Amino acid sequence: MGGINGPALESLREALRGPVLAPGDPGYDEARSIYNAMIDRRPAAIAGCVDVTDVRTVLSFAQDTGVELAVRGGGHSGPGLCLVDDALTLDLSPMRWVHVDPEAGTARMGGGSRLGDLDHAAHTFGLATPAGIMSTTGVGGLTLGGGHGHLTRRYGLTIDNLLAADVVLADGTFVTASENDHPDLFWALRGGGGNFGVVTSFTFRLHPVDAVGVAVTVWPVDRTREVLQWYREFLPAAPEDLSGFFALLTIPAGPPFPEPIHGQKMCGVVWCYTGDLDGDRLEKVLTVVNAPGPPAFHLTTPMPYPALQTMFDEIIPRGLQWYWRGDFFDAISDDAVAVHEKYGQNLPTGLSTMHMYPVDGATRRVEPGDTAWAYRHAVWSGVIAGIDPEPANAGLIRQWCVDYWTDLHPHSMGGAYINFLGEQESTDRVRGTYRDHYDRLAAIKRTYDPDNFFHANQNIPPAAT
Repeated sequence: MGGINGPALESLREALRGPVLAPGDPGYDEARSIYNAMIDRRPAAIAGCVDVTDVRTVLSFAQDTGVELAVRGGGHSGPGLCLVDDALTLDLSPMRWVHVDPEAGTARMGGGSRLGDLDHAAHTFGLATPAGIMSTTGVGGLTLGGGHGHLTRRYGLTIDNLLAADVVLADGTFVTASENDHPDLFWALRGGGGNFGVVTSFTFRLHPVDAVGVAVTVWPVDRTREVLQWYREFLPAAPEDLSGFFALLTIPAGPPFPEPIHGQKMCGVVWCYTGDLDGDRLEKVLTVVNAPGPPAFHLTTPMPYPALQTMFDEIIPRGLQWYWRGDFFDAISDDAVAVHEKYGQNLPTGLSTMHMYPVDGATRRVEPGDTAWAYRHAVWSGVIAGIDPEPANAGLIRQWCVDYWTDLHPHSMGGAYINFLGEQESTDRVRGTYRDHYDRLAAIKRTYDPDNFFHANQNIPPAAT
């Protein structure tokens, strides 16, 4: 049982309302599985927390026993930072609840909630907030890393819409962080990752979003140069109610794609339009997709926003092998286009992909110093993802991702969306992601977690005293 002996484990079980699972217990293997099946770690115990009291109890137990701690929200961490061998995982997944106040235009939700929970609860009132592109993503990890999605150009990052967070600190203290209370902690939580405490609830500002215009446009992969050269000029100049992320992909075998292009390597854009959908407005907005050459497939349709958020859930389900790396970009140079051309033509598996998510628009209206997110002048947040169901292909997808990133990184801004970093990356890489915000984050870390108790993350060690 690693660092937890039998009597200690039993005492933890007696103290919690939530379940505590250890190796050999029914349900343990399911509990330790996360979205990325490439991660196969065996914690000494997984403690499910149903409320703040459970969270405080688990933190106290870890402090008293000296066992290493990791925190799990939705389990979507690419490098599996929510699991550490022979350590204790504090599992927030039982804390899945959402309360929407339609008059105030806000939503408060538990730290273990997923994006689908928020989208479902808010949509009945015609409301939403920008957060990711998959309903299975955990709200906690996404938000603490910054958060971007289909609505970002219109309404900013997820952290730009965070109003407050309830946090349990390493010493068990419970605080609410907002612009007025613990403002330094609130600043750090907005992009600083899981370095500062366990967030048990988030309160978000919501925006009017009901049906959205969705379009999928794909071209043969050998048109990547023309499409990217058009896209890099068109999208940043487009109105903020139009967003579209660029992708390199292999067309899946199934609707809405016609059979003749199934299995073909393509480049494309997934569009989201939050403007007026009366008449054929969406089709008129997107007549521009013919500019780089006629697409192989182009579909436009209105749909409820939660339907867009679930569009990729079945295509890329839990339990696949994943390896990813990311970077920010303020431009897509011709040299970068050549890199994308090369690796798009050599996608190693049917699910492996590259996405460039736009993070301009409303994101720019927040001052660079207002949150820990240090790349307010980025235009795209890019991610290269090697994906496949077969463990035997883990090395293949990893090498493709590493080679692609190595060739593309010199054309980036230097840092990355913290949630797109790979393994616990070097201090220099994390520092590069936070730029001149790093020292302030380290000072706040010293105040709220001076012993670096929360270190199973893209870690920011506390500043020296």
